Amino acid sequence: MATKTTAGHPILTPEERQSVLRTLKSPRLLKTEVLAGLVVALALIPEAIAFSIIAGVDPRLGLFASFTMAVSIAFLGGRPAMISAATGAIALVIAPLVKSHGVDYFIAAVILAGIFQVILALLGVAKLMRFIPRQVMVGFVNALAILIFMSQVPELLGVPWMVYPLTILGLLIVFGLPKLTAVVPAPLVAIVVLTLIAVVASLAVPTVGDKGEMPESLPALFLPNVPLNFETLQILFPYALAMAFVGLLESLMTAKLVDDVTDTRSNKTRESWGQGAANIITGFFGGMGGCAMIGQTMINVKASGARTRISTFLAGVFLLILVVALGGIVALIPMAALVAVMIFVSVATFDWHSIKPSTLRMMPKSETTVMLATVVVTVWTHNLAIGVGVGVLTAMVLFANRVAHLVTVERHIEEHFGEPIAKYEVNGELFFASSNDLYTQFDYAEDPDRVVIDMYNSHLWDASTIAALDAIAAKYAKYGKTVEIEGLNAASRKMRERMGGKLGAGH
Repeated sequence: MATKTTAGHPILTPEERQSVLRTLKSPRLLKTEVLAGLVVALALIPEAIAFSIIAGVDPRLGLFASFTMAVSIAFLGGRPAMISAATGAIALVIAPLVKSHGVDYFIAAVILAGIFQVILALLGVAKLMRFIPRQVMVGFVNALAILIFMSQVPELLGVPWMVYPLTILGLLIVFGLPKLTAVVPAPLVAIVVLTLIAVVASLAVPTVGDKGEMPESLPALFLPNVPLNFETLQILFPYALAMAFVGLLESLMTAKLVDDVTDTRSNKTRESWGQGAANIITGFFGGMGGCAMIGQTMINVKASGARTRISTFLAGVFLLILVVALGGIVALIPMAALVAVMIFVSVATFDWHSIKPSTLRMMPKSETTVMLATVVVTVWTHNLAIGVGVGVLTAMVLFANRVAHLVTVERHIEEHFGEPIAKYEVNGELFFASSNDLYTQFDYAEDPDRVVIDMYNSHLWDASTIAALDAIAAKYAKYGKTVEIEGLNAASRKMRERMGGKLGAGH
């Protein structure tokens, strides 16, 4: 049973805050969701237009994609309050196809990518998230914060001088207002205040309208005009597969981040096929496709306090209303206001604790290396998928190297019924990185005729280790000595019985 605060509002658990029904019954919570959706919609417009330009398509394709993605994922997704829309990552992947084959092939690739995402979800791709280390996650978040900030820099270069005081005022509002009141989202206040100043004072500053024309009609059903044959599939396949992987990776990483921020869990498998279904729907409505947007999601969850699917749904609805019915008004919003909001999101997203001197001193160098590798590659390539891939690969190599050095071999000479025996005790996990050195740890020439290798405190993980043990036995056999291996656990013994003597000595 929820307890009451001094203000008379019930204290809800994080899971209860995600309930759509409970939110609809609470004017206070519903207001938070509605205002959050409005703020996200306003911030989505210039980004959707900008991503359309990156992809080389009409801005309407980005705006329609943001509407259909947000509305679809509100019902289909597995992570409440997460925002999906047209994204830069997808635009970068798909842009070459637009240039070489045109918009129809582009839309067909979006639909095919959605199909791939549904298939990957059914195959359990979401389970791969467990193999992404925490430091890769930290690097992903920090890199994304840097990219969000970098994306705003062009809006501050070569512009009228009035842009700078407007941006500073916007930053003062978004950083300062939350310390005074949380009744209205600070980003929304910044957008409204700066727009009023720009309009009343007739300031000649860049606006949302300068980014591209607003659509004048609703999105309609669109069937791409492409030949349905194997040649078309060959053209679409690499782009669609890349889009599917990049979209899923960014979406699942963002979902995990929101899980941490809200202290709740989400259904990653549902989110995976939901993203696929949303892309299929988006493609058939002529949208450019997309995935989860960490910047807009952080505006929704962290800056505005939204927690349910209502905010995601309303972000899409408000977006459509704003660009179709109120496009003239939206076009007046100065870009300085949105720059201030996105800089705030960048600062709020960055994990400042991860770069504190005390944290860096405490953290193993290998962990810091993984985080830095993820950040550097992501920022350098502007591709989150490549950055995360490099981060995971770096973590694997460093982990394997560290574990390999934990294996020890101790030699003892014992007497057994008057017969000398060389006994070796092997401790640690044996796999390709550690077992390669195992062969050199034995004194083949000096050992007595009987050798015992005690594996009680070790475990065999792969064929490399079996081959190494076979090589050791073969080496002793050349000296006319026998080797006994004892103490293997059940799994290791079964592996050795299956592969022992069948892999070649290897030395």
